[in-house]
Amino acid sequence: MSQTDALNNKSPAHTSKTEIAPETVIDTSLTHARSEKFAGRIRRVHGQIVEVEFEKNQFLPKFFEILTSPENPQVKLEVYAFTERNSLYCLSVSAKNLLHRDMPITSTGSPLTIPVSPKLLGRLIDLYGQPRDNLGPLQDVDQVSIYQANISLDTVETTEQLLETGIKQIDLFTPFVRGGKIGFVGGAGVGKTVIMTELLRNITYKTSGVAVFAGIGERIREGHELFETVKASGVLPKIAMIFGQMNENAIIRFRVAWAATAMAEYFRDKMKKDVLFFCDNTYRFIQAGSEVSALLESIPSELGYQATMESEISNFENRLVSTKDGSITSVQTVYVPADELTDVAVSAIISHLNAVVILSRPIASRGYYPPIDSLLSSTSTLNKKTVGEDHYETATKALELLHNHQRLSRIVAIVGESELSPYDRLVFQRAKRIINFMTQPFFTTEAQTGKKGKIVPMKNTVADVKRIISGEADNIPAEKMMYIGTLDEIKAL
Repeated sequence: MSQTDALNNKSPAHTSKTEIAPETVIDTSLTHARSEKFAGRIRRVHGQIVEVEFEKNQFLPKFFEILTSPENPQVKLEVYAFTERNSLYCLSVSAKNLLHRDMPITSTGSPLTIPVSPKLLGRLIDLYGQPRDNLGPLQDVDQVSIYQANISLDTVETTEQLLETGIKQIDLFTPFVRGGKIGFVGGAGVGKTVIMTELLRNITYKTSGVAVFAGIGERIREGHELFETVKASGVLPKIAMIFGQMNENAIIRFRVAWAATAMAEYFRDKMKKDVLFFCDNTYRFIQAGSEVSALLESIPSELGYQATMESEISNFENRLVSTKDGSITSVQTVYVPADELTDVAVSAIISHLNAVVILSRPIASRGYYPPIDSLLSSTSTLNKKTVGEDHYETATKALELLHNHQRLSRIVAIVGESELSPYDRLVFQRAKRIINFMTQPFFTTEAQTGKKGKIVPMKNTVADVKRIISGEADNIPAEKMMYIGTLDEIKAL
């Protein structure tokens, strides 16, 4: 029987191939030692998929259990599926060059684990729990499974407590709440990682909680720059970082997401902390799952994504919730392939977010940073109950002005601004001032731009936009509002 036949065969469990998504079944019994031991040998290796053969009437390991080899303890194979020919398929979490045909394989009785401890703060580790920051080994840390059962819904708590980011456009149009989920959505090179890094610095600097950063499938250069940036800003001692970058195999990139959530859950449940969870990039998590599915020769779903995509992203997001003990506030970047916002994977992620910040390539090309498209962005938190009536009224009037600017700009492009009516010209100019005022220099990009970064309190942003809408700033040229903090800075010049 071919590998494809075995993968598609359907018979009773443990005698035929029984494939499941790793998020659908959580077996906590794996964490307890067992007297029985599985023994088998590697039959074939196909990419990161390893087929292990065993004898009949053999004790069988459980799903997600880690198998290793007496010859090399560095070998780590995760049980994923069974076949009807006395063999099972494993996901190789270790390098392929460690494996060879006929290598003896035994069970460990444990799933993949990750170290958890307050000592992780200020450190950078990989999926194996090994430090990657040249700061020495981790000592006296606990180990927990990366797979945890979803918490009971009656323990989940939601709040409407605002978290100020110091970024004007986010605080005004897509306010951020404690325990919420916000996503920065955009194509390659529009600044998703830059905004996330700025948020990481701004929020972590002034909060008493801790942060967990998950780097999933991103560039090695970006990971190095991020580590150096947070180190220079002084907030590294409050951040635990775990990376599975684009040079790693798909299995590792896929599992880093679960390892990071396990770390966040530890700080929330055991340490009773409020946790800021940063994920760069959530789309790469789905992409890694798609690569794993292709290696397993599973039939794909829409646009080539894995059939289990919805359940994988749902179970990942459902672990990032707040409880009575602490909160997990999630900030995620979402890569958009070919700038196509209707991509099914992007839509699946967006459906779990409270606030969606759309980054626009046309806006970035005109030199407006951060290049946020406020008209396309959306949030469930911009309401009177959460932000207050004054903030709500100011934001909605500003959005109305921006919408009118978008409409009028088409006319201006054809006949010129001088052909507009006096009222339309006034609306167009005020909207232009708001657009320019929403630009902001970041601490993260000081070395590249030469402009000193600025943090603007939310109340100042609302007050200044209100002044622009009311006409108090009509005497200030729109060009002077580029890359400033508050309107008072113009008067000080």
